[in-house]
Amino acid sequence: MALTNYGHILLAVDFSPETGRVVERGAQLKERYGARLSLVHVVEYMPMSYSGDLVLPEDFDLERELVEIARKQMSDLGQQLGIPEAQRFVEVGVTGKTLLRVAQEQAVDLIVIGSHGRHGLAALLGSTARTVVNGAICDVLAVRIHEAPPE
Repeated sequence: MALTNYGHILLAVDFSPETGRVVERGAQLKERYGARLSLVHVVEYMPMSYSGDLVLPEDFDLERELVEIARKQMSDLGQQLGIPEAQRFVEVGVTGKTLLRVAQEQAVDLIVIGSHGRHGLAALLGSTARTVVNGAICDVLAVRIHEAPPE
């Protein structure tokens, strides 16, 4: 059985403190296969219904703010890894479905994504990693993320 030579890898990042392990794995695979590496982050904006005393400016656009923050983080990570701007994607949408769409549009051979390995009710309800694994037309590497215990 011949091993697949991955030519284009899509690395999904969420910029959480634990994402470093996923980034490290994606960078290792890029080097190992001499592959092109693309980065993607999905801003999954969920409108808040808030009836408290929080006062926001009338022109405040949370989604736009989240996208701008993500673009800055993506720029920093892309520069750190030497990834050209054309291979950095900040998208808005449902995370799993958006990752699958970007992977298909970019014709990637492998998606690298973090997986928290939740159990019980959280696993029953599904996760982004499960959506990607079940829906991808290419290989998927789910990198186990061990969350730090609460202090």
